[in-house]
Amino acid sequence: MVACSSAPTSSTGSPTSPAPPPVAPAAASRPINAEVLAESAPLSVQIPAIGLATGRLIDLGLTEDRALEVPGDAGTAGWFTLSPTPGEIGPAVIAGHVNYKSVPGVFARLHEMHPGDTITIDRADGTSAVFTAYQVDHYPKSAFPTEQVYGNTEKPELRLITCGGSFDNAARSYRDNVVVFANLTSAHWR
Repeated sequence: MVACSSAPTSSTGSPTSPAPPPVAPAAASRPINAEVLAESAPLSVQIPAIGLATGRLIDLGLTEDRALEVPGDAGTAGWFTLSPTPGEIGPAVIAGHVNYKSVPGVFARLHEMHPGDTITIDRADGTSAVFTAYQVDHYPKSAFPTEQVYGNTEKPELRLITCGGSFDNAARSYRDNVVVFANLTSAHWR
């Protein structure tokens, strides 16, 4: 589960600022013939379908109550360092805010993703791992599917997590989490 404690940007919880500009198409690159990639830290995320290009990812761990840490500002996403790196076997986990302190978050449009959308993760070794979403779901925080999100997988997978649903003013937190599930579908050298 992701702990989210920020007021929504409007009464509906949707961002009030314009959408980010579309991501420019990637330059030609050399493909890698690999079903599994070696360990290499993720640097950034691009999702053309929602116009997302993150800045540099930060490292995230666990809070004292064993919840996933969250970035300290709206515009930063982070990689959960206790998960595999994107491209290794297992579910790599990247989290970001939907909004934070009334500022639209890096994952403000994550709920707009659909199966078939691609996610590119640039990695420290000079490769880019390309994932294809196969599921986008909302889960009440009280029924978060921990095993489905964090449990072992037989192939390289990716999970993108943010808050969603309605905002609980008393708890100062969103009631749900949005999770995007994706499979590694290709990789290339940048």
